[in-house]
Amino acid sequence: MAENEDGQEKSEEPSQKKLQDAKKKGEVPRSKELNSTLVLLASSFGLMTMGADIGEGLSEMIRSSLQIDRSIMFDPVLITKASFAVFIDALILLLPFMLLLIIVVLVSPALLGGFAISAKKMKPKLSNMSPLKGAKKLFGTQGLMELVKAILKVSLIAGVGTILILNLLDDVLRFGRYEFAYAFTESASLISWFFVVVSSTVIVIALIDVPFQIWQYKKQQRMTKKEVKDEHKNTEGSPEVKGRIRELQMQAAMRRMMEDIPKADVIITNPTHFAVALQYNESMSAPKLVAKGSDLIAARIREIAGEHNIPIVEAPPLARAIYYSAEIDSEIPARLYLAVAQILAYIYQLKEAAKHNMVKPEMPTDLDVPDDMWKGK
Repeated sequence: MAENEDGQEKSEEPSQKKLQDAKKKGEVPRSKELNSTLVLLASSFGLMTMGADIGEGLSEMIRSSLQIDRSIMFDPVLITKASFAVFIDALILLLPFMLLLIIVVLVSPALLGGFAISAKKMKPKLSNMSPLKGAKKLFGTQGLMELVKAILKVSLIAGVGTILILNLLDDVLRFGRYEFAYAFTESASLISWFFVVVSSTVIVIALIDVPFQIWQYKKQQRMTKKEVKDEHKNTEGSPEVKGRIRELQMQAAMRRMMEDIPKADVIITNPTHFAVALQYNESMSAPKLVAKGSDLIAARIREIAGEHNIPIVEAPPLARAIYYSAEIDSEIPARLYLAVAQILAYIYQLKEAAKHNMVKPEMPTDLDVPDDMWKGK
């Protein structure tokens, strides 16, 4: 099994982050056989579709070149112009075929591993010049695979090529009896088909090489258990850092909650162990819990309520029920609507009585609080 520089076994599959980091460094699976196969097949396709036109065009250029006027031949300026014109015509004739090959050469590497450009890969690396490292590659799995591919490639191409030549030998010999233009065109077509068949044989090599390169790449990118733990730690953060983040988040949430207490319409208490702050106005569909706390936090809620003249009502079952069943900034449960409505109605009556110097209303005592929402909590 593969080992890292510390001698630890790379037994774990590479994580997505490991593969992404490797791609940024230019380390992606690549198959030279796939690239060469696609180039050969593209060349074959180009010769099949453009071979006849290229053959006719080249034969016409050769014919016209052999019929140059004597005066032009002995004039350096004119012969240079004529040669340049022939070169331009040949370039234009071959341009579509050349563009096809250029596109395939640029795109084919991206079919396996995608595009990956890294300046780091372009820098010279002295370790790659090490004879020991080169020998290890030569006699390792990669070297053995390259040897097998080379033998198989030579065998396939030589075998298929020999069979084709033996079968087409009579046709090739007959070209000598035909006119040059016809013979040139037919031979170009024959060469195209010959090239297509021979190129198709290397598909077998590519079908073997591509899975091997993917396997080899994943093997090289494997991680030790320590690397997996370190990556998880760096990604998720250490327990100390995570704990500190949670602590800061709780402090921020606590500050926001304390800042919202002055918006409350009533504080309902246990009376000392729990305190909840409720807000309600006509735009709300139901009363909303703006703050809640127990013990010291409950004491602080009551303190802020006193500073802002917010009514405080003792209703232990209701306070416990709201504390356990509602979240801050959310509406209270529907099962507590009636009990909270009684408290809010009492607060409104209390404010009206104070405003008009009336007798204070009595605090409701028969609040409808389901037992399962507060007992045993």
